[in-house]
Amino acid sequence: MRALRVAVVGGGISGLAAAHRLRHLLGPDAEITVVEQSDRLGGKLRTIEVGGRAFDVGAEAFLHRRPEAAELVAELGLADRLVHPTKAAASIHAAGATRPIPAHTLMGVPASVEAVRQVLSDDGLRRVAAEPGLPPIRLDGADVAVGALLRERFGPEVGDRLVGPLLGGVFAGRTDVLGLRATMPQLATALDSGVGSPQAAAATTMPAPPQPRVARPPVFGTLRDGLSTVVTRLADASKPEVRLGLPVRALVRRDHGWRLETWSAAAPTGFDVDGVVLAVPAPAARKLLADAVPAASRRYAEVEVASMAVVALALPPGTELPDRSGVLLAEGEVASDGVPFTAKAFTFSSRKWAHLAGEPVLVRGSVGRHGEAHLLQRDDADLVAAVRHDLHQLTGVTAQPIDTAVTRWGGGLPQYGVGHLDVVRGIEDAVAGVPGLAVAGATLHGVGIPACIATADAAAARVAAHVLGRVR
Repeated sequence: MRALRVAVVGGGISGLAAAHRLRHLLGPDAEITVVEQSDRLGGKLRTIEVGGRAFDVGAEAFLHRRPEAAELVAELGLADRLVHPTKAAASIHAAGATRPIPAHTLMGVPASVEAVRQVLSDDGLRRVAAEPGLPPIRLDGADVAVGALLRERFGPEVGDRLVGPLLGGVFAGRTDVLGLRATMPQLATALDSGVGSPQAAAATTMPAPPQPRVARPPVFGTLRDGLSTVVTRLADASKPEVRLGLPVRALVRRDHGWRLETWSAAAPTGFDVDGVVLAVPAPAARKLLADAVPAASRRYAEVEVASMAVVALALPPGTELPDRSGVLLAEGEVASDGVPFTAKAFTFSSRKWAHLAGEPVLVRGSVGRHGEAHLLQRDDADLVAAVRHDLHQLTGVTAQPIDTAVTRWGGGLPQYGVGHLDVVRGIEDAVAGVPGLAVAGATLHGVGIPACIATADAAAARVAAHVLGRVR
């Protein structure tokens, strides 16, 4: 009997995690092929050398409180390389001032007036104080834009100064576009339960105060040698045939499987498999499913994407950074010299991560929100100059970098708009009716690494069940 053959389209964390799980489910004799149109594996996980140090220029960490990534790290034998952030706090630059991110907020939504007293104006504080007395919110299962809800309940400042920068840091999006249910599900659940006030809803989701002498578990984690270590270990463990630089132009259903039509350097070609995991961004999924699963393709077309860039700076030894882990910038902020800020966030990596302390001093600046493609339409030198300007205005640092790197992420950050959960349900319902096909990735149930791994595990299980059942 011939070996089972499956393909994974997309070599990012979702695709590689799917290949890893397929190997466990299908055994050592299965032929697993990972097809990636770029010249490298890893997708948004990319570790390069900056100033002689291993430095992540894509995703820099994962949510440790979700189990999927931490469990995979342990499964791959990397638990001894797991590290967590220092106790340095993050900050927000809004209304011309940099302040610590206030505690007792849910992604910036205040649980009380006191929580945001240092961030809002007197008028903004009055709006927060009055919010619980407004008529109760009734969503009745509907979704709403985060920005519209915040303005209605709190006025403009909570969204502009707090929630906007925080959601922008996660989704590279704007509150007027992002939907409540997909981006702030805890708040939506509390409102659905009958809590009529977003402020009260935020208060109900706050974790209990830590017990005396009991340390809270870490929120985030990363790997000492960079997250590309996960990429390498996944490829080694799953042992797929890896085809790089090979775009897939079509998925074609066969009587007993699928044909992947690809573009080679010489001519169109293709190969046949029993099952496919599709782990690519929304625009690519839309194209590949246009003929095979048109209903899913149409729903993928509803997902907009954002582009961004990471500017890594290695600063000379002795450069003094603020005693913070970084700073998020509110949209539309202007520096003291009258020049609008280009960056949306800075991570003071040598402060945030103990393993990156020392020499050189490492900083990463993030540029680009949804609708800000014009900021990225400049060459690398201009982007570095703009980010250095912003760093100087925020921290006073003027040191000439000893090394820099600009990494662009074009169109790969899905925007979880109003009704996104319905879009995802439509995608998954359409694909569920098609044997031997499954989808995974950041478009679906979360943009973080753990969420991507969860979709990969589910997709691998679905495809494995199909091909094993067909053989039997």
